[in-house]
Amino acid sequence: MSSKISGHISPQPCPHLLDFRSHNGSKPFRALQDCIRIKPPGGRAAIRREPSEVPRCGTCEESSRPRLYACISCAAVFCHAPLLHFHASDHALSFPGHEIAVDVDRAELFCCACRDQVYDRDFDAAVVLAQTINATATTSTSGSAALQRNVAGSQPENLRKRHRVDYRPWEPDSGEHISIGNQSIPLHDSTNASLVSLTQVPWGLRGLNNLGNTCFMNSILQALLHTPPFRNYFLSDRHNRYYCQQKNSAINGTKNSRLCLACDMDAIFSAVFSGDRIPYSPAKFLYSWWQHAANLASYEQQDAHEFFISMLDGIHEKVKDKRKSRSPGSGDCCIAHRVFSGILRSDVMCMACGFTSTTYDPCVDISLDLEPNQGGSGKSSSAKSHNSCNVEVDCMGPNQNCGISTLKGCLERFTRAEKLGSDQKFFCQKCQVRQESLKQMSIRKLPLVSCFHVKRFEHSSIRKMSRKVDRYLQFPFSLDMTPYLSSSILRSRFGNRIFPFDGDEQDASNDLSTEFELFAVVTHTGKLDAGHYVTYLRLSNQWYKCDDAWITQVNESIVRAAQGYMMFYVQKVLYYKESENQAAS
Repeated sequence: MSSKISGHISPQPCPHLLDFRSHNGSKPFRALQDCIRIKPPGGRAAIRREPSEVPRCGTCEESSRPRLYACISCAAVFCHAPLLHFHASDHALSFPGHEIAVDVDRAELFCCACRDQVYDRDFDAAVVLAQTINATATTSTSGSAALQRNVAGSQPENLRKRHRVDYRPWEPDSGEHISIGNQSIPLHDSTNASLVSLTQVPWGLRGLNNLGNTCFMNSILQALLHTPPFRNYFLSDRHNRYYCQQKNSAINGTKNSRLCLACDMDAIFSAVFSGDRIPYSPAKFLYSWWQHAANLASYEQQDAHEFFISMLDGIHEKVKDKRKSRSPGSGDCCIAHRVFSGILRSDVMCMACGFTSTTYDPCVDISLDLEPNQGGSGKSSSAKSHNSCNVEVDCMGPNQNCGISTLKGCLERFTRAEKLGSDQKFFCQKCQVRQESLKQMSIRKLPLVSCFHVKRFEHSSIRKMSRKVDRYLQFPFSLDMTPYLSSSILRSRFGNRIFPFDGDEQDASNDLSTEFELFAVVTHTGKLDAGHYVTYLRLSNQWYKCDDAWITQVNESIVRAAQGYMMFYVQKVLYYKESENQAAS
């Protein structure tokens, strides 16, 4: 639960924290000020302890758990490892009044009963005061060095020393060719293959800390961080957060400058691709997303697909004013649509006279229904749609989880002609009356990256219940999208005759590859209201499992057996258009 006050998201107070304050007041929090130390790089707060002292859980005596919490009432240390152990919560249940604890490594309050972080004004003031004292001491010892840095200018160092230039492909000269030949080792050298495979970790592969039921966000961020066109855009400094913030401050003023999801995404790319292997906490990005999607701002589990759509919309909202003449359907209004935007074609044909009404809709993903069970009728299932709306169904029996579906079968079902019901009669402009009709979907324009969302969450208004479909879905590692294009669908409908195309239908995909390759799979395990999201990434022809802060290498069979919820495919061959602003040769 949360409330919005003066444009900011304010979480509801924890009842256990209120009860603790009613019995103890603010004195225990203020007393913790002497126990807080500030770590030198970055000024992060932590609980003070001796260098040789290693905190361990009082129950399992492990020191390598994700989180260790010290009880404020008795100073006992217990661990909190989601999906493994909840020893901190067990301690709170055994001893009433011991619900509030503090993170040993981060000096953050935690309610062991709610299993969530909590906020207290007095405790926060103690941490800020400790950081202020540390900053003052550091400033006094830096002396003239700090003064010289201030004289150099108030601009960030990144902005001062970086100059934007037009992109020019690098080509080694004769001397560099010799240097490369003498000092390089081929990656596929038989004598060095084992060493490379063991010591080389893909660049940018870094865990993301769970900030409290945020596995939905971490799973999507991991997929986006390794989406080739999206990654190349941010790593080539196409969106510089320092420049963007400076420009927004000059236009809107420092007080009214709006948070920018693209700037926070740029900060995540900088941190993840910095070479640091310690798990990263995307707290700033989560806060900015809460400001963009206030209706989803809470510590409850959210839908990963809904977050994906909302995040791309937030990036588009920030940059759309720069190119007002271009719409999302063109796929060139922002980086989000340049990478993920495609165009769907919908044909509704009158069954009496053959008149066809055609509409085009932009989409950033395609939502697919799982194939019906053997013996079920595919025609009785839901109408095909490219949005994220789930279909009302009344076939929620236990056998719904049986059977196997394939991604190709779902795509064929998506593009199959379907007779609309009698309550959905189409008004024919030629007949001038409502007639029964056929509807067929197809893909007019392919995106650079195709995202397929599987509808695993069913909602029935008849039985007033919701459930998750756990049916297995087979998905290929390589996918040819040619059969699902509008040109292929129309050609199969009209045969070899000359048939009408709207606009440049014939050339809609000539400059794009129809061969796609799988590089990321977002999976969901568990029930509808208590599940967990994990992402599988393909980097350097090897699969890795990204489970929040944990990164493990897995084999291909593990990925194939996973319960896919969202699949990301990238074109095997990317064609680059020549820039309009050519650099001087």
